[in-house]
Amino acid sequence: MRDLLSLKNWSTTEINDVLISAGKLKRNRSKHHEIMKGKTLLMLFAKPSLRTHLSFDVAMYQLGGHSIFYDLSHSTLGEKESIKDFSKVISRYVDVIMARLYEHKQIEEMAKWADVPVINGLTNEYHPCQALGDFLTIKEKLGRVHGKTIAYLGDANNNVTHSLILAGEKMGAEIIVSSPDKKEYLPNPNLIAKGKYRYEKDPIKAVKGVDVIYTDTWMSYQVPNNQEKRRIKDLKPYQVNGKLFNINKKALFMHNLPAKRGMEVTDEVMDSHRSIVYQQAENRMWSEKGILLKCLGVRG
Repeated sequence: MRDLLSLKNWSTTEINDVLISAGKLKRNRSKHHEIMKGKTLLMLFAKPSLRTHLSFDVAMYQLGGHSIFYDLSHSTLGEKESIKDFSKVISRYVDVIMARLYEHKQIEEMAKWADVPVINGLTNEYHPCQALGDFLTIKEKLGRVHGKTIAYLGDANNNVTHSLILAGEKMGAEIIVSSPDKKEYLPNPNLIAKGKYRYEKDPIKAVKGVDVIYTDTWMSYQVPNNQEKRRIKDLKPYQVNGKLFNINKKALFMHNLPAKRGMEVTDEVMDSHRSIVYQQAENRMWSEKGILLKCLGVRG
């Protein structure tokens, strides 16, 4: 049994196992339909979701298992019932838990008391499933992850950037962060452990020679709406538009979605032949199959 709360404590071998397993499953789509027969996944959601909900649901179904969606807004968790009791009880019903929560400390406590694997489907601090799906996509498109360079533009103080930095450190990929030189836009050093990145304030310099240009929303769930105008002003120079994108004509474009077209990225880039955002989104499902097998100790 193995939890996936962040990639801090996952080894290079474990990450590679997931990517290899996911790749095999994707290449042999007609097989493995009963590998998770009799297994049940509980999906807990405190945050809205499209890709995480559907990709885990379909992943479990295609592996022969069953998934249950549970909206935590209808739950007694944290009010009438402790996380300890909640986790102990649901562990008696299901084989694996995926939770999409706000506070990371909540999923850590859930994993502490649960008797089944717990997978982080997203918290304010980390999004390991996204990073693993992203690295699967890079491996497919570029042949390998090791030695590749990803330039992340915009607001880099978020769960995706933290997870990319941690994954990059383990897999030998360089992460370049290009954002305003302000604490609110830079990765939180307390969350990336020994993970390293290179900072380049100038987005034009940041994208030169890289393999991937990556961006994300400027308004994450936890950012108050009254900050939008100020953040747009700060982050506008980091918009991935045609002019910036064409500085490096070999670079691929990635975005974990949902994207706000016309804000962090333009239509010209999103719809470019070098944009791989839809393959990236699909690979959430394949990487999550690999994660489920790894966490449950099931051989693919």
